[in-house]
Amino acid sequence: MADKPVRADKATSVAELTEHFRNAGATVLTEYRGLTVSQLTQLRRSLGRETTYAVAKNTLAKRAATDAGIAGLDELFTGPTALTFVSGDVVEAAKGLREFAKANPKLVIKGGVFEGRAISADEVNKLADLESREVLLAKMAGAMKGSLSKAAALFQAPLAQTARLAAALQEKREKEEQAA
Repeated sequence: MADKPVRADKATSVAELTEHFRNAGATVLTEYRGLTVSQLTQLRRSLGRETTYAVAKNTLAKRAATDAGIAGLDELFTGPTALTFVSGDVVEAAKGLREFAKANPKLVIKGGVFEGRAISADEVNKLADLESREVLLAKMAGAMKGSLSKAAALFQAPLAQTARLAAALQEKREKEEQAA
């Protein structure tokens, strides 16, 4: 396949797809057979600006994936294939694809690439089950704040105990002086 000469327009398409594969944080392959143009437009809008949804020929997409150094996707390039290149939050894009697939059963998630490794459709769904990056960061910040509050109270405890001990000693001296 590599020995065949490639037409200029196909070489340009492969170069663009290769660049998308390299720059994307994740890529999800879907089958879109039976979806209308308006449904695909709706899907593109729902995925957001940081996600590109592109229909590509399987042979060109295979070559681009190989050129980008990605292995394990060859069996996914069957039937009409569209590539979802995710530059932003992978979890949000996976959720968007899953929700769209629930509303439009003709969209089938085949699998994809995450952090340079091929993943199955089940793994894409597991990504969609995760909470978004913002939610996870907020939970982590809350946990850290709670830990910091506990640490601050722990560090202040000896000072407070010393102050109470000094006050008790002072009261005791005052009582002894009054008694004497």
